[in-house]
This record gives sequence, C-alpha cells and structure tokens, in this order.
Amino acid sequence: MDGLREKLGEQRAKIVEGQPERQHKLGKLTARERLALLLDEDSFTEVELYRRHQLSGPKLGDNRPFTDGVVAGSGTIEGRRVFVYSQDFALFGGSLGQAHAAKIHKVMDLALATGSPLIGLNDSGGARIQEGVEALHGYGGIFRRHAAASGVIPQISVILGPCAGGAAYSPALADFTFMVRDTARMYLTGPDVVEVVSGERVSHDELGGADVHGELSGSAAVVHDDEESCLADVRYLVSMLPRNNLEPAPRTVGSGAGQEVRPRLAEIVPVEPNQPYDIREVIAEVVDDEDFFEIHELWARNVVCAFGRIDGELVGVVGNQPMVLAGVLDREASQKAARFVRFCDAFNIPLITLVDVPGFLPGTEQEHNGVIRHGAKLLYAYCEATVPRIQVVLRKAYGGAYIVMDSRSIGCDLSLAWPTNEIAVLGAEGAVNVLFRKELAAEADPEPLRQELIEAYTEEFLDPAYAAERGLVDDVIDPVDTRAAIARGLAMLRDKRAERPRRKHGNVPL
Repeated sequence: MDGLREKLGEQRAKIVEGQPERQHKLGKLTARERLALLLDEDSFTEVELYRRHQLSGPKLGDNRPFTDGVVAGSGTIEGRRVFVYSQDFALFGGSLGQAHAAKIHKVMDLALATGSPLIGLNDSGGARIQEGVEALHGYGGIFRRHAAASGVIPQISVILGPCAGGAAYSPALADFTFMVRDTARMYLTGPDVVEVVSGERVSHDELGGADVHGELSGSAAVVHDDEESCLADVRYLVSMLPRNNLEPAPRTVGSGAGQEVRPRLAEIVPVEPNQPYDIREVIAEVVDDEDFFEIHELWARNVVCAFGRIDGELVGVVGNQPMVLAGVLDREASQKAARFVRFCDAFNIPLITLVDVPGFLPGTEQEHNGVIRHGAKLLYAYCEATVPRIQVVLRKAYGGAYIVMDSRSIGCDLSLAWPTNEIAVLGAEGAVNVLFRKELAAEADPEPLRQELIEAYTEEFLDPAYAAERGLVDDVIDPVDTRAAIARGLAMLRDKRAERPRRKHGNVPL
C-alpha cells in the first residue's frame, strides 16, 4: 500500500505541476494559478483529475494527458460555495473534446443542483478538430446548460486567452463576461478567415480584443489590464451577489441611512436642464461608503448600471448619464439597461432608477437600426420586473423615455422627484414650437412671443408638483434627503410579493 500511495502522490503532483513555463512565456497564468487567485485559500476541491480522452485519431495517438486540458471543481469565495472550470491552454491549446466537455458539463450540473454560482475561466483554441462532431456535441451541452441555469444561478465567464468560434457563445450566454487586455480574444471567425472571405485585413485585437468587446460590441461587461485585478474583481462581484434565485444577497451592517442627509447631492446636479454632470457622483452619494460596482462601464456610457448597497442591502442602480449624449436613450443604452434590469429581477435585487433623460436619440441611423425594438427590450424588462422598484426623477424626464425609465405607469412602486423635475411630453421650447407653430410663423420677430409662451408653458406644465398632484409622483423631496428617502422606501418594500400570470414565458422583443 505504501508503494501505491507514493506512486499516486507522485502522479498527482506531476499533473498539478503542469507546464507553467509555457503559459508564463505567453504572459499568462496557468489554469491552477488562476484558480488560486480566484478562490479562498485551500478551498478548491477538484473533480475528475484523472479524466482523459478515450479516442484516437490524427495527432492524438498516445497523447492522452490527464485533466484533458481543463481543471474543474468547486471552492469558496468569501466563504460561499462556487463551481468553476479553468481551461489549460498548455494541453491541446485548451481545445474542447468529449472528455473536456464532460468535465465542464459536470460542474455546470453540480452548480445548478447546489444553487451555486458558476465561473468559467476560458483560455481555449476552440473545438478539438481531431474529435470532430464529438467536440461540437460537447459545446451544445454547455450552451443548453447555460440556458437552463439562466436566472437560477449567477453565471460568469472570464476570457483570459483565445475564445473562438462556437466557444464564444458560452460567455455570450453568461450573465457577466470579464476580459483581459492584450491576451483575451473573442470572435466567431479569426482574422485569416475574415481576410479570405472579405479581403479585410485585421489583427486579433482589432477583431475581438478586450477593448473591442468592452467599448463597441458590449460583449464584455468588465475589462482589465491584467489577470490579477480581473480575478480580484470577479471575487468582489460574486461576494455581492446572491448564490441563486431563492436566496437573498449577503447584507452588510446598516448605517442608519434612513436618517442621513447628503448635502453634496444638492451641489452635483445643476438646476439648468442642459448642463452636464456625472451621474456616478450621484450614485456614490446614494450608496453605502460611496462604493459601487459598474457593469459595462465602457459601453453605452449614456446610461450607467451598477450594483451597490443602501443601508447594507444590495441594489441595482440604473441612471441616465448627462455627461454622454446628454443622457439620451439609444439602442445600445436600452439593451444594456434591459439586460441589467432582468438580471436584478431574476435574483431579487431591488432596482433604483435615477432619471434625467431628454428622450430617445433621434435620427435615421437609430431608427433604421431598430431603436424601437431595442427600446422595447428595456420597456419589457421593467414592465415584467416584480422586485421593489424606486424611481427618482432628478431633472428632466421627457416623452417615451420617461415612461421607459421605470415610470409609475409601468409599475414602479415608489416615485420620488427633486424640485428640479420636469416631467412632460416635451421640454418647454420644443412643446411651444410644436403647439404654436402657426402663431410663431405669423410673427415678423417670433422670439418675444416664443419666450412668453415658454414661460407660460413652464409655469403651467413643468411645475415641480404637477406630476405629484396627479398621483404620478409620490413625493417631491429635497435632494439632500435622497439617500434617506430611498432607504426608507426599500424598508417599506422589503416584504413585497408579486404574482405573475401563469404562462410558459413571455415573448421578449429580442
């Protein structure tokens, strides 16, 4: 027995040691080094360490390394159970074959069965060509499991190397995708194929680098410069989220936010409706310790989506960003906010919506590329959400964009407004130009009449109490009391229960 134990120990040590020098030469950590950074110390339990493929074929031969190019198992983050897999690029380029896929299927099944978050560390050349349709079948099993787990457990993909072809659909199906600059690449067809098909010459980074997906496609929710900071942020995000859709998110000790006054809130937002400011400064004043985690910081920046805590309770915050495109909604911003709202609703995270929106972005480019359809995604997401929902109108809230931003009419539970609120179909100048077109056209000098009409319209329709008098706003509050008012609202709504109509599922305007 001693001899067998010694042999087994030597074999295990050799497997675990792997080939670190190969990864390090590429500027990357090994699969196990990544897991060590991601998980609590000594918490990792590996499954199927000795698994390897049972096939033969061109270039496979007797090359049957243990693990088959993926390290899979479970560990803890901040003491809470998660399931993980980490692809090993040093073996078969991290490519996915039947055994490799079966290990990923196993941890996905265990994550769902135990109600634990799933984290995939991707560093793979894609389907293992030598295994043919078996590899494609393996990917299909991953995608099916992603769909089954959606809305049940949080799913996070981290791209730390190549992620090409069908493999790219795994992060696309996850809730949040992280990428690392210079090493992470994600695309369906690589530069060589692009050049053959279209004649376009493009580099790997230009085609599918971290910045491309962080700023242009929106496929990456978070982008980092290095693996260490990336995995630290994954830990932080997981530590905030509930483990599944039946458990509450971890709470921290409340700070008595219901009584707090934040004088700076009255200084951040200019009274003039066209003056820009950074909505993130408002969010920082509203949440605990000015600490929040922004999703898609680099994409669709005219709307900000972030997780934070108020009086110790996790909330999702959606806010128009007047610093970018004056905070209008367009098709990208609508998609970004819609997906965030649906995640929060799926995992019972209350929603706080900070409104300062002049409308939807006008123009043929937006109309021809489906701004109506994409705007409907956000509208549908809010209409369907049953979590506690609090809207705060900071300044302007015009037209359809006001309705979409969690207005009373689509189901928000508590609507608050600052004295600077302007809730209307149009701003004063636009409304006067439409309503009094003929009268203004008849004047030799229309400006005096225009200003007179604007003042009259503003006094009658943009009075701070106009919406409140009609029951569309619950209270007009002093900006300095915003954090306290939201905290009291969350406490009031904590036991909210909502019934949904019986049906298989709705038809989201995808």
